[in-house]
Amino acid sequence: MLSGSRAPMAPPHRNSHHISRPTRRSLLAGVAAFGALGAVGCSRVATASGTNGGDLLDRLRAAGVVRLGIAGEVPFGYIDKNGELTGEAPELAKVIFKRLGVDRVQPVPTEFGSLIPGLNSQQFDVVAAGMYVTPERCEQVIFADPDYQMPDAFVVRKGNPLGLRDYRDAFAKKARIATGTGYAQIEHAIEAGYRRGDILIVPDQVAGLNAVEAGRVDFFTATAVTSRLVVRTSRKAEATKAFTPIIDGKPQLAGGAFAFRPTETKLRDAFNVELHKMKKGGEVFRILEPFGFTETEMTDLTAKELCGG
Repeated sequence: MLSGSRAPMAPPHRNSHHISRPTRRSLLAGVAAFGALGAVGCSRVATASGTNGGDLLDRLRAAGVVRLGIAGEVPFGYIDKNGELTGEAPELAKVIFKRLGVDRVQPVPTEFGSLIPGLNSQQFDVVAAGMYVTPERCEQVIFADPDYQMPDAFVVRKGNPLGLRDYRDAFAKKARIATGTGYAQIEHAIEAGYRRGDILIVPDQVAGLNAVEAGRVDFFTATAVTSRLVVRTSRKAEATKAFTPIIDGKPQLAGGAFAFRPTETKLRDAFNVELHKMKKGGEVFRILEPFGFTETEMTDLTAKELCGG
């Protein structure tokens, strides 16, 4: 895909975050509601020299707020129906940055494909959108270690009339495909034989679901958790069984993580320290579970592994 504060506290209850199927209108409304807020404090500050790992963490502590780039995607980072910032990444961010001495998080909504450019042009401080760690992205940003690992799944019409199982199967059956702007699934499909021009690119998972329901495509591809959640209330579509995509001839699970500007290694490293403490204590899973993640989607993958280093 190219998808969360505080001092130590009790983990959120299982049902502390109700996830309902979003509409594109609600997603756009969330962006509009926070558009002005996202602009507050967004004056461009010269990026610190990376010689000493950057000084962003010190500046965030002084300001008391960190700006999070989100892409309005359930369950990774979005504005809910009450106008509140939530999702697996923002909820993790709230905890970790609080422990790093930064009391508040501030959402800056943008399109998924604009997250890395927006980060590097200092429109926000961190990408908190469940972004997959890929070698291509690792050339542009630095990642924390993944907070989850994820297979893919398809959104198909009820009964899966074409019997689609994975990308190679879908390509062999000449199934019409859609996926989201900037999603890693674009490359997964190309690996199986699809041409880039064969793929319908839609703004988000709701648009993908609509395309399947209307018969414009045979399937929409996304992460397994995104696919599971977007079909929850659909009478016309369902999610297929999750599968691991083939990358460079080998099955490869993806991992989603927070992204930082390449100069800010000090902030990334401090973030990783807190993240690993939370993984060890099971707190990461307790935060992610209400957003539809399963225990099998927790991970010990590292950014270095996924970057190919």
